[in-house]
Amino acid sequence: MDITDIPDDAYAGDEAPPDIDELESPDSLLKGGPIRERLLDVVTELRTPTKVSDIADLADCDTETARDYLEWFDEMGLVHRHSGRPVRYERNDAYFEWRRIDRIREDYSEQEIVEALSDAIDQIEDYREQFEADDPDAVSLVEVSRDMATEDAWEALSEWKTLERRAALLDAARRDHPVSGGTPGPIDA
Repeated sequence: MDITDIPDDAYAGDEAPPDIDELESPDSLLKGGPIRERLLDVVTELRTPTKVSDIADLADCDTETARDYLEWFDEMGLVHRHSGRPVRYERNDAYFEWRRIDRIREDYSEQEIVEALSDAIDQIEDYREQFEADDPDAVSLVEVSRDMATEDAWEALSEWKTLERRAALLDAARRDHPVSGGTPGPIDA
């Protein structure tokens, strides 16, 4: 099992899937709870520069409150502020990547990280051989679909791309940035 996978015992096999109609809607979940949390939920989804008023609407709060929190989020590095009229904000992907790397370093030993990285690299190499390419983006789904079902090809290429991302995060976690108080040691990966 990979350290980023869901454990096998997370779900009992005899459970029925949840009834979607009985679940709370995402809108109702976003409108409950503290404003800071609602704004944080909205901010984590911002992929393009977005006006403060639009962010406030999504978080169901007033514009001035949103502006205050967004300025604070900007100081913390969670968002990028785009000056101008109107001021716009978008999530800072580098911050969230740093958090993922930091969590990996906190939750796993150096040896576990290296083992997971080694597994990911082995799987990536298998995909490179299977598709005779160095990168999943270099593979034409149309061409590959001649030899295998389109859905199978799409799933394999998606898994390959995920493995590339996982390997990059694991490698970053094992490299330059030791866990607070620790010192990096030699690693044979």
